[in-house]
Amino acid sequence: MRNAPSTDELKEIHHKMVVTRELEEVLGAYAKEGKTRGPIHRCDGQEAVGVAACVALRSDDYVCTTHRGHHVYVGKGLTARGIVAEIFGRETGYCKGRGGHMLLGDVTTGMLGGNAIVGAGIPAATGMALSIQILKQDRVAMVVFGDGAAQTGICHEAMNMAGLWKLPVIFVLENNQYGLTVRQDVQSPVADLSIRAAGYAMPGEIVDGNDAEAVYRSVAAAAERARRGEGPSLIEAKTYRVKGFSTSDMGGYQSEEEMAPWLERDPIKLSAEKLAALVGAETVSAIEAAARAEVASAFEVALADPFPTFEIHAPSAAYSESK
Repeated sequence: MRNAPSTDELKEIHHKMVVTRELEEVLGAYAKEGKTRGPIHRCDGQEAVGVAACVALRSDDYVCTTHRGHHVYVGKGLTARGIVAEIFGRETGYCKGRGGHMLLGDVTTGMLGGNAIVGAGIPAATGMALSIQILKQDRVAMVVFGDGAAQTGICHEAMNMAGLWKLPVIFVLENNQYGLTVRQDVQSPVADLSIRAAGYAMPGEIVDGNDAEAVYRSVAAAAERARRGEGPSLIEAKTYRVKGFSTSDMGGYQSEEEMAPWLERDPIKLSAEKLAALVGAETVSAIEAAARAEVASAFEVALADPFPTFEIHAPSAAYSESK
């Protein structure tokens, strides 16, 4: 049973969190210049949830995520170059430039998609888990979704089905406190959304979403439980959205007093402190430098890649004479 990250995994998690942060910093700059296709939904301050949760899984497990899913993409093993190429519409992107940053998927790594529809990943992961169960595979499915998505009807339907059929699915509720511009405490009558798990006969747990090791431990335990055939789990990772809803959000509804304690507990800062105690500050600095260099190279290479060539699909084209 593996329920704690090794030192190598802690290094991997830290590297991937820095890659995610750097990737989004550069994307934010491009968005300000109007060079991205639409707004970018950043996950600054939430990197520990997506990255550590994915590292706790096996490479052949399935994952899907939300419109704010860069940390999940990187955590599941997608390359910065492929992500950048997709966001900028290049042929070398994971969806050959057709998807964009909210709809990025890669079947080879089990990253079965971000999703621009709030809550839509929840039934998708439940369906993946049903497939795993029917095919008797040694896999699990995981979905990362937000507190806003937790208020949707499809969330309750999917969790009820997963609990009834004991499906091997992990529901990671990334509670960043805000659904668009509205605080979670005015969306729900309960402060801790994980208590809903009892209604679906599955374990519910709250973890510190800014502590990568805590997220890893919780997901690893849930994955082991799912593989034993004991069904789904709900993990509520408490974190905070330190940026606006997207790069098109003017903000102003989050006070400095509210944000200060979360900024003080930045997940990358916490990870660096823990890792330095294990391997030394110089090693941590080298990991961070390598991550930033990786992202810089990704942008340089991907932005020089070709755009896709669009062609009419002849068999389905109007007035087509092809057979």
